[in-house]
Amino acid sequence: MGAWEIVTIVLEIFGGMGTFLIGMRMLSENMTKLAHGKLKKMLNKTANSRFAGVGIGAAVTVLGQSSAFTTVMVVGLVNAGIMTLFQATAIIMGANIGTTLNAWVIALGGSDITVLFFILAAVGVLMMMFSKKERVVTLGSVIAAFGIIFVGLKFMSGALTFDTATAEGEAAFNAVSGILQRIANPCLLLLLGIVITALVQSSTAVNAIILTMVSSGLVIGGGGNAALYIIIGSNIGTCVTALISSLGASPNAKRAALIHFLFNLFGAIIFMVILVCWTGFADTVLGSVFPTGKMLFAGRDMAPGMQIALFHTLFNTVNTLLFLPFVKVFVWIAEHLVREKKQEEKGDVHADLYGELDDRLLRSPSVALGYMYQETGKVFSYAMAELDKAFDAFLNRDVSVTEEIVKRNAELAAANRKGVSYLVKLTAQSAALEDEKTVSDLHYVLNDIMRVGELADNVTKYTRHTVEDELVFSDEFLEMLRAMYAKIRRLYELTLEIFLEKDTGKLPELDALEDEIDEDRKLLVSTHIDRLNEGKCDPKNSSVFINLVGNLERAADHITYIAHSVEEGGREAYIEKI
Repeated sequence: MGAWEIVTIVLEIFGGMGTFLIGMRMLSENMTKLAHGKLKKMLNKTANSRFAGVGIGAAVTVLGQSSAFTTVMVVGLVNAGIMTLFQATAIIMGANIGTTLNAWVIALGGSDITVLFFILAAVGVLMMMFSKKERVVTLGSVIAAFGIIFVGLKFMSGALTFDTATAEGEAAFNAVSGILQRIANPCLLLLLGIVITALVQSSTAVNAIILTMVSSGLVIGGGGNAALYIIIGSNIGTCVTALISSLGASPNAKRAALIHFLFNLFGAIIFMVILVCWTGFADTVLGSVFPTGKMLFAGRDMAPGMQIALFHTLFNTVNTLLFLPFVKVFVWIAEHLVREKKQEEKGDVHADLYGELDDRLLRSPSVALGYMYQETGKVFSYAMAELDKAFDAFLNRDVSVTEEIVKRNAELAAANRKGVSYLVKLTAQSAALEDEKTVSDLHYVLNDIMRVGELADNVTKYTRHTVEDELVFSDEFLEMLRAMYAKIRRLYELTLEIFLEKDTGKLPELDALEDEIDEDRKLLVSTHIDRLNEGKCDPKNSSVFINLVGNLERAADHITYIAHSVEEGGREAYIEKI
């Protein structure tokens, strides 16, 4: 075989692999968009049951068409504090099972049904070109992606298919076989699988190459178990994506990525020992299920490819069954290998609001939205704590908190910018109109939270005026003010529940409470005016008195808007209604 023929084969293989990877990425992204609601529901069911976790991991991977997608999402959820390491470990194990479906699909790549996928690709492209409905376009993209995947497989199989009936074809076949058989050492084959997978960041792509080779009749490393060592290596190599994703993340996120690596590493060690000791494993076990020479389609023996797919499934399923009882052991190992940093343990939890907004979750907009709600709830609580501090300072005539309130408002402003930036990214990822509406509502919520913080700053100014002008308020007024603020605190607690749980059933109770706060403001103002007319109150108090009560009532309004952001029509519909 000449040098040009070798270069041609290599280019066709790389071209096919590139096409295949584009198709897989396209499929993963659009399947995620189509299933965004289901993914959110599944990942929200992160129960402490090991078996439930495995099922969730497998299902999410099938929907997302990528174990790397699931693992990176899990790392993001752990990083956000939404998921525990125990839950993450079971889901990661399930993801390894879910990804085995891809190997079976690839194994069919050389059969007659490939023509059907080409037809589906054409249909998908037409849907993308002529439909104006976003969901139909996404569905068309999924259908087209399947076609692109099989085009890539055809490229690779075509590059490795030789006409052995001719002298040139037989010479080419023997030359390629000779190259493949030079690496026969199990450890080198394992390392080859690790390195290639780490480079392309897709175990599915490596599986596709191996499946194409064996389906074309090429013998890897002298035959036997040789090809299986590369498959084992690919399972270790695929951990690189999650490990890279965890860089710069929280210790728990790093632990989740490490657990994924340890799970595959320990499984690889067990299977390597079995295969090295049992040299006839492939022929005895896999060959008995899919006998060579008895599965012919379009002149090609499908059995070798089916054997690889079966081994991939056995490897991940058996490892999951073996290690599932030891989930807590994996967590313990990871916690001892990745230690907490002292500054992370003792740091101010409020020092960097929205500091952990995680771009990993953007691959599933619905999950990212749920995460954003949780983080926004924390920022809301921070703003309310600021208002509490400002109100207590007014009652105690304490001007020393002014500097702290200013600092907190600066942190809220920084958090607002981070939140808006994340929502912009989220809008670019989302394909669902309901998500776009929710994102829009969250923009308003961020502004409402900022207004609560700004009103807290106003309260500190009234405190300073009270102290500097030596204003004195009656015990009756202060008691009525405390009663009003107690209702605002209850309003906030109800709003936080409604916002985080989307519990619109509590809105009538909240609205009734907000009406009471409005009435309290009116009563306080009218009582103050009566006392002024009776000469029982100093007129100098009026500015602080009326503005303070008005600002507290406005804070209650913004809190109420946050609650109504979760109902149909959102905040704007509520404002129009009132």
